[in-house]
Amino acid sequence: MSVEMMIFKPILIFINPDFYHIMMKKLILTSFVAAVTSLSAMAAEHTFDIEVSKLGAPIQPTMYGIFFEDINFGADGGLYAEMIKNRSFEFGNPLQGWRVSGNVEVRTDGCKFENNPHYLRLSYSGHKVKHTALENEGFFGVTLKKGETYRFSVWARCPEGGKSSLEVQLVDEALDRNYQCIGREAVTIEGKEWKKYEAELKCVADCPDGRLRIFLHDARNRKPSNSSQPAVTDVEHISLFPSTTWMNRPGGMRQDLAQALYDLHPGVFRFPGGCIVEGTDLEDRYQWKHTVGPVENRKYNLNRWQYEFDYRFYADYYQSYGLGFFEYFQLAEDFGAAPLPVLCCGMTCQFENDIKDEAKYHVAVEDLDPYIQDAVDLVEFANGDPETTKWGKLRAEMGHPAPFGLKYLAIGNEQWDYDQAHGHNGEANAAYTKRLKRFIDVLRVKCPDIKIIGTTGPNSEGWDFDLLQPRMKELGVDLYDEHFYRNEAWFLGKAKDKKGNLIKGCGALRYDSYDRKGPKIFAGEYACHGSGKFADGKEKKCNHFETSLYEAAFMTGIERNADIVHMATYAPLFAHVKGWQWRPDLIWFDNSRSMRSVSYYVQQLYSHYKGTNVLSCSMNKQPIAGQDGQDDLFATACYDKERNAVIVKVVNTGNVAQSVKFGWTGKKEDLKTGYKALKVITLHSDDLDADNTLDDPNHITPQTEILDPATSEFTVGAKSFQVFVFEK
Repeated sequence: MSVEMMIFKPILIFINPDFYHIMMKKLILTSFVAAVTSLSAMAAEHTFDIEVSKLGAPIQPTMYGIFFEDINFGADGGLYAEMIKNRSFEFGNPLQGWRVSGNVEVRTDGCKFENNPHYLRLSYSGHKVKHTALENEGFFGVTLKKGETYRFSVWARCPEGGKSSLEVQLVDEALDRNYQCIGREAVTIEGKEWKKYEAELKCVADCPDGRLRIFLHDARNRKPSNSSQPAVTDVEHISLFPSTTWMNRPGGMRQDLAQALYDLHPGVFRFPGGCIVEGTDLEDRYQWKHTVGPVENRKYNLNRWQYEFDYRFYADYYQSYGLGFFEYFQLAEDFGAAPLPVLCCGMTCQFENDIKDEAKYHVAVEDLDPYIQDAVDLVEFANGDPETTKWGKLRAEMGHPAPFGLKYLAIGNEQWDYDQAHGHNGEANAAYTKRLKRFIDVLRVKCPDIKIIGTTGPNSEGWDFDLLQPRMKELGVDLYDEHFYRNEAWFLGKAKDKKGNLIKGCGALRYDSYDRKGPKIFAGEYACHGSGKFADGKEKKCNHFETSLYEAAFMTGIERNADIVHMATYAPLFAHVKGWQWRPDLIWFDNSRSMRSVSYYVQQLYSHYKGTNVLSCSMNKQPIAGQDGQDDLFATACYDKERNAVIVKVVNTGNVAQSVKFGWTGKKEDLKTGYKALKVITLHSDDLDADNTLDDPNHITPQTEILDPATSEFTVGAKSFQVFVFEK
C-alpha cells in the first residue's frame, strides 16, 4: 500500500466504506497489471528470433548415432546373447568359468577348428557312482526364466567309436527342493567325426543365478555302471542362447538391448571401439579378420579392459568375437545407420606405451602394408562383388550377398603426435600422422569412394589437440574425430584453466568459431562426467539427471553448427551392473533387465527430432548458448521436411523457470503460417541426483503434451529440456 493510501485510509472509510474497497481493488488490479507488464518485459528479454523463411545448413542423416565398444561387458555377457562363458575353452586358463568333475582332460590335438584348438575329452570316471560332469557359471550367473526355451548346442564326437549321451541340465543350486534341475534334455553323441548337436531346454522355474550342467552318461542316457559305460566323448564350443533374439536370428543379439539401440533411430554406428582397437600390445589389438566366418572358428582375444583398472578388475574378460564385423554391419543395416568401422593404424595405446618404446609397441611406418591391406580388404568385405572378390564372397557365404554400403572408415582411435616440448627427450615426432598418411595415400587410390576419418587424440583442447587439428586439414581427411569427457563447467561453457582463464572451445559455443573450410567434425566420444561427490559421499562421475541436462545444453551447439558437425556419438554405450569399469553409460543392464538412462533420452530426443535443416535461432542477435544475459538458456531450431514442422529445442540449466517467446521472423508466406498442431516434449526431474534404475526404469522419461499451435510464449521450467514441435 502506498503512503498516500495509508494517510487517507481513515478518511475514505469515514466518507464511504464501499468507495474505499473499490479503490483498493483498483490498486490491486493496477499492481497485477504492473506485475504482468514486468513479466512481459522479462519475456521480451527471452524472445527467440527464429528465421523460418530461409533454410540453413542441412543436418546430416548421420548426425546423431551410437558408438559401441566392448567395455563394461557390453558384448560377451551383454548385447551378444550367448549365455556360456569361455564356450570354446580358449581363455588363458582353458577351464576358467567351468567346474569339472570325474575324468576330464583339456586337449589340443585333432580339434576341428584351427583358430580354437582347445577341447575337452570326457571319459568314464572309473566308478559307477562317480560322475564325469561339466558346469558353466555364465556371465555373472546363468539367468533363467520360467516358461522360456533355451537353445543348447555343442560340437562333439566319440573318437574311439561307440555312443554316449550328454544329459544337459539347467540348474538352480540355491533351489530349496530335492532336485536342482529346472530343465533338462539328453543329447546322443555318435561317430568319430566332429558334428554339431542341438537341443531345446524348457525352463520350469525362475532362477537369477543358475548354471548349465552336463553329465556324461551311457548311450541309453543312464548313469554309467560296471556293465554299461559311455564312450569317450570330445566336446567343443558349448553354447546356450535364449530362444528369442533380435530379429529372431539364432545365435544373435539380446532382444531388449538391440531394441534399445533401434529405438534411438541412430544415423551412424561406430564400432568396434575405442581403445580395444589399439590394444595394449599389438597381439591384443582388434583384428576384424578374426571376427568373420563361422562363429566356431573365430579366434578369441584378450580384452584390454580386463587389466586396465586394478580397482575394478575382471580376470575373465575376453572377446569371443561372436559379435564380429559381419554382425556389426548387419546391426547397422537393421537400425538404418551408416556403418563406421575403426581400424588400428599400427599403434598401440599411447597412454600405456611411452613414445620412447615406439619401436617396441608400434609398427614401423615401412612395415604398415599388412595393416593398410586389412583396411582395403574390409572395404571389399563390406562392398565387394559376391562372386568375383575374395572378401565379398565370404560376406555372401555368411548370408548377405548384397553389399553393406560402407562409406566411412576411421583410421586410429586416440593417437597423437608429439611436439618439441612434449616428445621424448624434447624431440618432435609425427607418430600418428606419418602412419595415417600411408593409409590415406593407398585408400584414395584403391577405395576412392570411402570417406576417411582421422583423430585429434583424446583431448578437446591442449597442446596435442592444437597440434593435430591443423594436421588433419593438411592431410586432407574428410572428417576428424574429437573426444571429450569433461565436467559440468566444461559442458556449460564455463570451464577455466589453471590460471583462471576461460577455456576456449568448451560448451555449446565450441563449434561456432571453427574453420568452415576444413574437414567436417565427428564428435565421436563424449559425456558429461560429474565432478565432486554427492551428499552421501558417492562420486558424481555416474549417471544422474543434472549431467544429462548439461549434455542436452551442449548438443544445441552441435545442431546449430550442422554445416561442419556431421556426426556425434555418446560413449560408452553399455554397462553390466555387475561388470562395469567406466561410467556414466547410456544403457545399464543385468542378465534379464535393462534400463535406459536420462542421457539415453537426451540422445533419443535429439535423434528423433533432428530435422533436415538448421534454422537461425538467436536472442538479441546472439546464439542462445547460456551466455551473459541469457539466464542459463540454450536453444536451437530446425526444420523437418518429412514432418513439415519447425522444431525448437530449449534447455534451461538454471534454478529459475524462464518465460520464453518464439518470435517468428521472415516473409508472410514462409514456414510460420498454418500450424495445425503443437507438441511439447519435456524431460525434467526435481531431483538432480536421480536417474532411472533397473528397479524403476521409467523414473525419469520424456513427457508429451499437446498445446494450442497459436501459442508463442511458454514457461520453460528450471532444470529442464523441452522440444517444441510445430507441425503443419
